[in-house]
Amino acid sequence: MKITIYSWSTRLEGVPDTSPTRADALLAAATLGLVAVAVAADRPAPGGAALAVVVGAVLGGLVLYARRWPLPALVATAVVILGYYALDLPPVGVAAPAAAVLYRVSERGRVVPAAVVAGSLLAVSVAARLVEGDDVAVVVGTELGSEAALLLAVIALGDAVRNRRSLRAALVRQAVAADEERHREAARQVEAERLRIAREVHDTLGHTMSVITLQSAVAREALADSDPAQADNALAAIRSVSGSAMAELRATLGTLRREPGPREPVPGFDRLPALVDGVRRGGLVVDLRIEGPVDTLPAVVGSTVYRVVQEALTNVLRHADATRVTVAVRATPGRLALEVVDDGRGGPPAGYGTGQGLRGMAERVALLGGTVETGTAATGGTGATGGRATGGSGGFRVSVHLPLAGVAA
Repeated sequence: MKITIYSWSTRLEGVPDTSPTRADALLAAATLGLVAVAVAADRPAPGGAALAVVVGAVLGGLVLYARRWPLPALVATAVVILGYYALDLPPVGVAAPAAAVLYRVSERGRVVPAAVVAGSLLAVSVAARLVEGDDVAVVVGTELGSEAALLLAVIALGDAVRNRRSLRAALVRQAVAADEERHREAARQVEAERLRIAREVHDTLGHTMSVITLQSAVAREALADSDPAQADNALAAIRSVSGSAMAELRATLGTLRREPGPREPVPGFDRLPALVDGVRRGGLVVDLRIEGPVDTLPAVVGSTVYRVVQEALTNVLRHADATRVTVAVRATPGRLALEVVDDGRGGPPAGYGTGQGLRGMAERVALLGGTVETGTAATGGTGATGGRATGGSGGFRVSVHLPLAGVAA
């Protein structure tokens, strides 16, 4: 069993410190000194002087506790001041002995109680002095104004200090939150770039290795059949796809290393026919159908279409055991539909749907706000060109829908 022991001096996060500070000690000493000066100036009997000093010490002690218990300290201060005058001790006014506690109470956010107690002390003081027969002009005209001004000043000062401290704390919290958000955004950007590079490397190498495997088998069969022309074509296809893959890999590595100089352009829609031709040279029949205004497609859409078709054809070469594939693209002013259907075995083998290729395909399409559907072609719906999905009673189908509105060119 784990036991955690906390020290009494431990401050909980977010909980303000309520221990007396050096400023509290100075205010308490000033309050006691004020009473001592009044006693020295009035020169009462020794017993009265000692009692006045004790009351001054009590008032100073209340200042020390006003930070932790503001309202009890405020009420106790008012009671002690009224008791001080009830004992007919040397006069010190009501504003001066109460100023320190009023400041601390308002600084702790209790402005209204501080104002109420201050007003009540003034009212009682004025009424008592008028009852005792003091000059009205002096009590109301001179001393009331100065006392009220002092009380209002200390209350306003305490509230201003509290507001400034709250503002400073809010600014610190905002700065911390902004810094954390910058770190999170940087981490998100790094993660997004990492996934992009992973997709590029997977799509490039995956397709290249599939074509090389297929073409090397064709070349081997051609050599066995003494058909050098077909073997030469297969080797030429291997060389072509290897060169393209190396160019893309160099561009990716250049991005990682931040090397200067021109970059290999990202494969786009214009390279789709070449991609299809490379697969056709391996003996797989690929029917490419394109409808609509594809020349004005945004570059990011063209690149996504290229990569989706590349991954779909790679999966056909690896898994489908198909003889024919239909790639259908239909573009409208606001939407693009893509469908790749083969006549292979239909259901994907184990692990096909959880591989990196389909995951990367879904991520690419999701970045543009599109959708991807995969499944057996026989259960698919309408194809991208408006007709029924091809593939007869079997085959596998990849259907992609991409919005064009709002995509940067």
